[in-house]
Amino acid sequence: MIDTGDIKRGVTIELDGKLYTVLDFHHLKLGRGSAQVRLKLKDSQAGHIIERAVQAGTKFPLARLRRQPCQFLYADGALYYFMNTESYEQWALSREQLGDALSYIKENAQCELLTHDDQPIGVELPPSVALRVAETEPWVKGDTAQGGNKPARLETGLAVQVPLFVSTGDVIKVDTRSGEYLGKA
Repeated sequence: MIDTGDIKRGVTIELDGKLYTVLDFHHLKLGRGSAQVRLKLKDSQAGHIIERAVQAGTKFPLARLRRQPCQFLYADGALYYFMNTESYEQWALSREQLGDALSYIKENAQCELLTHDDQPIGVELPPSVALRVAETEPWVKGDTAQGGNKPARLETGLAVQVPLFVSTGDVIKVDTRSGEYLGKA
């Protein structure tokens, strides 16, 4: 069991018989009454997002997830195929199950497959990934009126702000939790 005081982003809980991943939470103390916790939750199976307000101190069953090392193989329509690197077992996940992780995954990428009761529910990415810049504007010397950043589109379609010296074709490191530029790879 996990208490509302121990909830963190990324924790998976069981609620109403379904698995939900905590995307965001806020503790609220109103003038009268007890404190509340407002949760933003993502359904791990269906992929939709709900918001729920609960009393502070409410306990939830913590979902027991199994993590397995895997490799992204390929996409086929709406399904994305992953292979367990130890047992060579393959799993197919939907776009809804992967969510924002699709912006950071390219073929042969290493990650961890999350399963609950031997059913895949999603993937956990490493803290940072290396991606190639597919398109960005060229830098002109002295062009720093914008604060030293410019938009760039990466090979996966993700748009990030990068320093002016980054050019098309460069490989950069991107934080998978915030989507921010970390440096050249």
